[in-house]
Amino acid sequence: MNCKIHIYLLNDLYSQAFADENHNGQESADNIRFEWEDELEINQGVTTVEEINSGTYQLVGIDENDTEFSYEIADMHLFKITTTAELSTYVGASKSIIDHCQYECAQSTHRIHIFLKDYEPMANPVPGIFIASKSFPKALIR
Repeated sequence: MNCKIHIYLLNDLYSQAFADENHNGQESADNIRFEWEDELEINQGVTTVEEINSGTYQLVGIDENDTEFSYEIADMHLFKITTTAELSTYVGASKSIIDHCQYECAQSTHRIHIFLKDYEPMANPVPGIFIASKSFPKALIR
């Protein structure tokens, strides 16, 4: 099985009423629903997808001084994607910036949709992970 992940930044100024009145319910150039969309895919070997409504994400890496770091980011809405190689990948975002999420599994594909609010600043330190600026480790901000 595979897993397709779609992450959308909602446009806070989008008006469905305007779309209904002027464009047969469709968005238009001056009334777009999403500011951007990011798409990721794990092509094969996905065995399970677990939704974690209120979890902690471990942000790890190496800083500009070649020093390893590790920070726990609390209050995250995460999806744990496990593969046949028993490797786990996480995608998700801080709960404060999520509007809503959808998960479905049909035929041979898992699908995750994450809709982000556009009025709170955020960081995207690794593909598929979005952290509210207020939750981002201050030591990593230069």
